[in-house]
Amino acid sequence: MEAGVVLLLLFSLLGIASSLSFYGDSISFVPLQKKTDGTFKVTFYHRQNGRSNCQDQSSFACESGVCTSFDKSSVLQTDQDNTGQGLWCQSEGNTTATVLTNKTSFFLRDSGCCWVPNVEGKTNWTTHTELDLGTRSDTHSLNSCPVTATVSYLRVPQNCFSRIHILAYDPDGDEVKCRFAASNPTNFTLDETACTLTSTGDIQTGIHVFELMIEDFSTKNITLTYSDGTSVFQKAYNMSSPPLCKVKLQFSVEVLLPIPNCDAGFVQPKFLYRTPLHGDILHATVGQTFQLYAQAQAQDASIFDFQVSGPENMTKVFKDDALGKAEVTLSWTPQYTDLYRSVPVCFTAETNHTQSEMRCVVVLVTQASTTQGKVTVQCSPNKMTVAVEKASIAGIDENFLKLSDPSCSLTSNSTHIMGAMSFSTCGTKVEEKGDFIIFKNGINSFELANEVITRRRTVKINFSCQFPKAISISNYYNLQNADYIFTESSFGSFGYTFEIFRNSNFTNKVEASAYPVQVNLLQTIFMGIHASADLPNVTLFVESCKATPDNNPENTLSYYIIRNGCLEDKTVVVYPSDQTIFNFGVQAFKFTGNYDQVYITCSVILCESGSPFSRCAQGCLKDPSRRRRRDLSSETVSHYITQGPLQFVGQPVPSAAKDSQDVLMDRSGIPAAVSPQPASPDTKSALESWEIKNLFSSNISTVVFASAFLVSVVLLAVVIHHKKRKQKAEECNVLIVSEWEN
Repeated sequence: MEAGVVLLLLFSLLGIASSLSFYGDSISFVPLQKKTDGTFKVTFYHRQNGRSNCQDQSSFACESGVCTSFDKSSVLQTDQDNTGQGLWCQSEGNTTATVLTNKTSFFLRDSGCCWVPNVEGKTNWTTHTELDLGTRSDTHSLNSCPVTATVSYLRVPQNCFSRIHILAYDPDGDEVKCRFAASNPTNFTLDETACTLTSTGDIQTGIHVFELMIEDFSTKNITLTYSDGTSVFQKAYNMSSPPLCKVKLQFSVEVLLPIPNCDAGFVQPKFLYRTPLHGDILHATVGQTFQLYAQAQAQDASIFDFQVSGPENMTKVFKDDALGKAEVTLSWTPQYTDLYRSVPVCFTAETNHTQSEMRCVVVLVTQASTTQGKVTVQCSPNKMTVAVEKASIAGIDENFLKLSDPSCSLTSNSTHIMGAMSFSTCGTKVEEKGDFIIFKNGINSFELANEVITRRRTVKINFSCQFPKAISISNYYNLQNADYIFTESSFGSFGYTFEIFRNSNFTNKVEASAYPVQVNLLQTIFMGIHASADLPNVTLFVESCKATPDNNPENTLSYYIIRNGCLEDKTVVVYPSDQTIFNFGVQAFKFTGNYDQVYITCSVILCESGSPFSRCAQGCLKDPSRRRRRDLSSETVSHYITQGPLQFVGQPVPSAAKDSQDVLMDRSGIPAAVSPQPASPDTKSALESWEIKNLFSSNISTVVFASAFLVSVVLLAVVIHHKKRKQKAEECNVLIVSEWEN
């Protein structure tokens, strides 16, 4: 790219630069703005890491004749070593310039002295940034540079150097590549796509310095249009073309002496589950306090601090306990000048001997158009519970709030709005990220369909639970063994389980490892729904159950076995049970066509026992129009629960059908013995029908031979009949002739 503007990093006092013992730096940009007069407004933030005296960061100056205005902020120290030894510190300053140019790129460069003494023997350092000034055809705006940063002072024991994750986020969603800006350091390698630094051999103790170039490339075919009227086409993922932006990241890593145990959580601190993951995108709004919470633990060491790389005026509150745990709360209130800024925040947990892994997140600052609220989330093995402080969303009408799935209700008391859900219900989404599984949901405001105007503020509150993959939680959210948990104001928390059983006693359920459950046609499938609730006297009502060939209950290809509380399929048998259990059996069937699986989805309602006006009391309704309006105080809304899949194998087993022996096949194909059940009249007629079909379909060759034989007999009869008629006619003619001759 052509260098159109040069902003010089000028040191008024080289002695100050020398005393900094430079540890590294990073530069990040606020989205560039093109003014109507053709000039560009350029605002950038410079974070500089050093050993001490970080407030003496060098100042930027603009080249004469290039800028019409040049505003520099004061440099603020954002974090420092609290041991009193002055081991590390970080500062941040920002500069806003109005740049005159009709060129195609923006160029920023400076060099100074001196790197902290290091293994590589480097002394002078160089800052380098280059940004294309073309307007993108996909976003109709100028390109945004990748966002990156590190903490001031990275440390890792010699025998524990595995990898360092480098933040490389692009606001435009471009492909980001990382590469060494200079020669490759000895025994280190860089994954350019993942931006991960790893060791490839024995590494020397001492401080190593790294200089990386972070570059972005469009993932779409785009055209870049410049102020002089020219344009350039750039092909998607073309890594051989010049990058849209390149930003230099510089940092240092001290390789410490070996430690006896490299497992995270012992000498090296490990982050606990409430800590954001590396690369997470968080949100903040102008004028509202943003908070980031991190927690770490080290059983064999004491965590005395968290090292943080963050924006100006970010504060931290540190706490520890006697169990080796420590936590930090970072607080920051973005100002209007931070609007639309992508702010990198990095942090590590510190001990005397080493530190935790480095994690970095990006905080996106937006206009305060939505209310987020103060939220407390409790994560348990099979559900998550959220509580929102009403005081944090003052003036919000709680009747217009919903979870991601609006069929799940929220409850409230005088101080909080609350909700509870399992990991498979209420619109909860599952996401895998690194070594964690994350369950996400949200509380959002909504508008009525017939509203033309509204004076209610928008509410958007996201919450999540994350678990290490090492913890087996699959049984808590897999479809075949799901707990469906809901909350409604009149019923509190309640839930359903939906199981497949091996016999009509409903005591031996099919284990999770046997899914998909393999069955034969005409085999009786035993299924049970169980309701549990905070209230003691409730009744379960199954309003409908329908089958689909996949786990989409809205599939147009469906078959009702229960509808409007009435048994639709003639083979359904409901077994006696208490008021919170619905056990039933149905003969297995499959959809015609190329389908070998069936899922069952049921609509269930919970009612207050003894209420004569509830849906449960109405039972089977052949005419749905007779359905009374829902009694909010005596019943819940309908909730859908799904079970399956049932997978069909082989042909029906004649002996099992004739003997009325219900057999449920496990995953290995070995039948599990169950108690024989007397066949109902419907079952007998179905078996007789099956025997007739089996008689005509069991042996194709016999049927063909029989058909040919019958055709031959018919043809022979026709021929004989024809000959007899001809012979009779001839005899009749002879008789007539003889009589005429006489």
